[in-house]
Amino acid sequence: MNNEVVIKELNAYLKGEYMAIHSYEQFIEQVTEPSVRTELQRIQQEHKEHAAKIAERIQDLGGRAVNDNGVRLSMMEGMMRLKGTPDTVDGILKNAIKGQEMGMQKTEEIVRGDLDPESKKMVAENLDEDREHINQLNNLIQ
Repeated sequence: MNNEVVIKELNAYLKGEYMAIHSYEQFIEQVTEPSVRTELQRIQQEHKEHAAKIAERIQDLGGRAVNDNGVRLSMMEGMMRLKGTPDTVDGILKNAIKGQEMGMQKTEEIVRGDLDPESKKMVAENLDEDREHINQLNNLIQ
């Protein structure tokens, strides 16, 4: 497996993790309910851990990790903000779930077959945590 290809795929995945971190920042700012805010902060922290782990893997492979989500994903974030934000906790949680699902779908597309076994295992573990995030968010909806 060519390290350059793996690095490129991991960087694409890493951009998605940065988008998740930024999205959760917005969700956290919108929610005033302490227990929901705490859960959103915990999930955001796990995305930060995913990003750090993948950035380290990229460096171990001899690459340079991206440090933001890039122009295309930043534009998507901006368009999502323009659509407006829900005014209920349940609406915010549903947006978070939708974002998690979209991120997981993109991740599965990005990494399909183009990673070495160790990198694939890391991403699979992160995806497992993302699936659990959806369950946790669904449990918070009234």
